[in-house]
Amino acid sequence: MENIIVACPHCKSLNKLPKKNEYKKAVCGVCKGNLLDNKPIKIDNEAEFNKIISNVNIPVIIDFWAVWCGPCQMFAPTFESIAKNYPLKANFLKVNTEEIPQVAAKFGIRSIPTIVAVKDGVEIDRVMGALPEMQFAMWVDKIINS
Repeated sequence: MENIIVACPHCKSLNKLPKKNEYKKAVCGVCKGNLLDNKPIKIDNEAEFNKIISNVNIPVIIDFWAVWCGPCQMFAPTFESIAKNYPLKANFLKVNTEEIPQVAAKFGIRSIPTIVAVKDGVEIDRVMGALPEMQFAMWVDKIINS
């Protein structure tokens, strides 16, 4: 049986689960948090970012943002709302470009917000700007179904 590897939205630990179309229950092996309670994961350092990006085998949607950025603040609730719709289908990460500039530089981030989709450690798409919720949901659907 094929497995998926996901990062826990509560403790950031990696979890291996059997791949299914639908899950009734999924619990983190470390913190016992509900893996179906999908929410953006705040990344605190480059090592944490690299651990998730290199090991997770579902799409990872990354929001590159900064505290001082008005459009970033406007987009944050949309990012959080859409993340809830994709438990165990995608991990959603928040990377503050002021706190972890080396990660932003690695992805060539020139303006924020920039949303990058990564699969198996490789960038597969990106969009720039604070997208409306419907447009962002359509983009995430495209990433997950590709």
